[in-house]
Amino acid sequence: MAWAGKLLRVNLTAGTCTPEPLNMTWARQYLGSRGLGSKYLVEEVDPKVDPLSPDNKIIWATGPLTGTMASTGGRYTVITKGPLTGAIACSNSGGYWGAELKAAGWDMIIFEGKSPTPVYLYIQDDVAELRDASHLWGKSVWDTEHILKTSLQDPLLRISSIGRAGENQVLFACVVNDLHRAAGRSGVGAVAGSKNLKAIAVRGTKGVGNIRDPQAFMQATRAAKKVLADNAVTGQGLPKYGTQVLMNVINEIGALPTRNHRDVQFEGANDISAEAMLKPRPTDGKPHLVTNQACFGCTIACGRISKIDETHFSVQNKPQYWGASGGLEYEAAWALGAANGVNDLEALQYANLICNEHGMDPISFGATVGAVMELYELGVLTKEQIGLEAPFGSARALCELADMTANGIGFGKEIALGSKRLCAKYGHPELSMSVKGQEFPAYDSRGIQGMGLAYATSNRGACHLRGYTVASEVLGIPVKTDPHSTEGKPELVKAFQDATAAFDSAGICIFTSFAWTLADVAPQVAAACGEEFTVQELERIGERIWNLEREFNNRAGFTAADDTLPPRLLNEPAKTGPAKGLTNKLPEMLPKYYEVRGWDAQGRPTAETKARLGL
Repeated sequence: MAWAGKLLRVNLTAGTCTPEPLNMTWARQYLGSRGLGSKYLVEEVDPKVDPLSPDNKIIWATGPLTGTMASTGGRYTVITKGPLTGAIACSNSGGYWGAELKAAGWDMIIFEGKSPTPVYLYIQDDVAELRDASHLWGKSVWDTEHILKTSLQDPLLRISSIGRAGENQVLFACVVNDLHRAAGRSGVGAVAGSKNLKAIAVRGTKGVGNIRDPQAFMQATRAAKKVLADNAVTGQGLPKYGTQVLMNVINEIGALPTRNHRDVQFEGANDISAEAMLKPRPTDGKPHLVTNQACFGCTIACGRISKIDETHFSVQNKPQYWGASGGLEYEAAWALGAANGVNDLEALQYANLICNEHGMDPISFGATVGAVMELYELGVLTKEQIGLEAPFGSARALCELADMTANGIGFGKEIALGSKRLCAKYGHPELSMSVKGQEFPAYDSRGIQGMGLAYATSNRGACHLRGYTVASEVLGIPVKTDPHSTEGKPELVKAFQDATAAFDSAGICIFTSFAWTLADVAPQVAAACGEEFTVQELERIGERIWNLEREFNNRAGFTAADDTLPPRLLNEPAKTGPAKGLTNKLPEMLPKYYEVRGWDAQGRPTAETKARLGL
């Protein structure tokens, strides 16, 4: 079967690395990656634990399809209790690191305790040991990767690490691998930093050979890859434009949150769009976008590699940023751009580079800057407090605040708290555009009603990747639904949430779901792992994972009152566009959603639901 069947338990306090057999009963119930890692976390960690205490644990986990020939089979997740939210945190990343861990013969690594000094974990196949990282502490993600590959004399090492943001416990710090792929949300990097864990360096030479039926697996993956190639989104749109293809689309339908959600359309959207990234610059005649890039095993290749304008104010005297590197994805371009009213593409790329280099979530960072800019314009925050002028639209403020936050300087320490804590501190909690403390991604739920329900009920705080109803409400995938209607949205949200949990747990990319349904995933999992993994069983696994996460949050102290949206989205109608005059109708959808989920009126899974799912 496609699991390696082995996990590594690392006690940072004691400095020990101990292999353990994987719990195969749990693996069959939760599949892998997000689901299986969450099961281990729920069983081993007190839901009320302080996320930044040694008693919290942090888990790197792969799925059964990670490292195989399944398209996009390079994903891994980092699971912990998140410091930004206090909820269960599970952040997904692509690149090559996950496949490398699997090729070394490990499904998962569980870190517990806290090291007295900075360390990194070195893995080469069956060899695993903690090593001193004092020479890496204070280094960026980029420098850490270079130093480890050079000092260990192995350019094929794959590195997953934190930067200064994680060391400084920025509450939205992330874990970065392959220079610019990230387990980005909820502050997983801050948890690693709190444990003095700098990096995991992996070299795997075993490969992934435990496929149950290799011939059937080859047939299933070949058929699934054809579905991706033949689809307009995964075969054409994403390879050419990346996720940035959405910028103008979402702006036109009046659902692009602008200036901290004051507005739903951005007059500068076209300036920071995918089309703008392809257009030659007047300064040097070269386009911002250099090429696209694929993660391990991916046949979509939506990644962006960009080169910043060397004459731009942000990098004029910083040649270290002149090379081609990870470019803007849609969520980052929105958060750094429209959320702040900034339409300077090069400034967005500079802030994006800083987030990659030092390990910060650009969504939470950019959205928090949006809140700061609104507080500044309201006169609540002053130039003296922030250290600079910070009106909406200021590209210079965006770039300087990125540097300050990444390096823990001045007002950057305030931004590092995230918008919920920052806005509360300055007397305006209503200006934090977040759910459960996590900032919104790039869709305004007044114009896309289902996303409001998906945000409010997301187990890790506001998130588009926990139930991407945009696919249906905007793109018509798998069926077109009216984005302004609440009819059928509770059922739609539940279906997307459960399916997404299954995709994540298999070890594949959620972007495949633009073309695939579980009917495309099931034959691959069945051939790799066992015939019991039918479409119906994958649906049940997804639902089981969702309820497991919910139960953890409920025991952590969350209630139905936390399944809500900021007052702005519930009370202030959209000012322009097709959704003009609309607010989000969450109160209409939430009770029905609880009913569809098999939860009581307080949002708690009933005894019948738990029994049905084996919880």
